Amino acid sequence: MLVLSRQRDETIMIGDDIEVTVVDIRGDKVRLGINAPREISVHRKEVYDAIRRENRAAAQVKPEDVGGIGGVGKPAPAKPQEKDEKK
Repeated sequence: MLVLSRQRDETIMIGDDIEVTVVDIRGDKVRLGINAPREISVHRKEVYDAIRRENRAAAQVKPEDVGGIGGVGKPAPAKPQEKDEKK
């Protein structure tokens, strides 16, 4: 792990387009500002871990486990056929 010391208003760069700036320091808490491209997700680690757990759980669901939800996993009911009327 790389450990860097920074003071308030100082920034570190990750690659060419991610900036992490120390915005404020109060007691034992540090506030960070993060500038990153929109296509890069930025989460607190505990949120990131929860998202990964939920995604793994969702990937384990089988279609038959959700059969009654919105018709997923069931074939669509057959539509009644219309009769041709000849005049």
